Amino acid sequence: MQSQHAHPAARAGRAGRPGGDAVRLRHHPQPGGGRMTALTTPVGGFRLRIVRPEDLPLITGWMNDPAVDAFWELAGPPERTERHVRAQLEGDGRSVPQLGLLDGVPMSYWEVYRVERDRLAEYYPAEPGDIGLHLLLGPPESRGRGLGGALLAAMAQHLLRTSPRVVAEPDVRNTASVRAFRRAGFSTVGEIELPEKRAALMMREREA
Repeated sequence: MQSQHAHPAARAGRAGRPGGDAVRLRHHPQPGGGRMTALTTPVGGFRLRIVRPEDLPLITGWMNDPAVDAFWELAGPPERTERHVRAQLEGDGRSVPQLGLLDGVPMSYWEVYRVERDRLAEYYPAEPGDIGLHLLLGPPESRGRGLGGALLAAMAQHLLRTSPRVVAEPDVRNTASVRAFRRAGFSTVGEIELPEKRAALMMREREA
């Protein structure tokens, strides 16, 4: 799996601050006042925490991988990635940028956002509480091993404790991302034409 994201034109519309409660994530205190989500997965212990300034060089390196840039479109100097992340960290809480660590090793970048306050809500009948996910598996060795599907499944299950639906909109060309969401229990409910891409609209709902 490479990556799945929304175009830069949408990023300003879902800027956020480091407050996972805004998207109904359950966090645990971290040293230094940060927050952490800890999940048990079939592929190892997984933790999510709010992105810190010292994480930016790592994330910038991931964004400059051509396989990642094909969908995230954030390759370039560190300032470009920093602007993208800081817009969320310093915004109004509608989106939360997070670093994912598998068995203590940073290996993924996540954005968890409130669909009702995102432009995606204009493209399908969004319901209050719908949560959107963007996932980037950073290191090349993390891709193609089934990690994306396993982590997405654990994250969706976690979010569905407090939200009715988890939604994604991967580029239809990003077949690795689409497969990972399907392995994680998401269903494709249609395709939508966003300004910058044709996306598969995918959902996983809370079980009755």
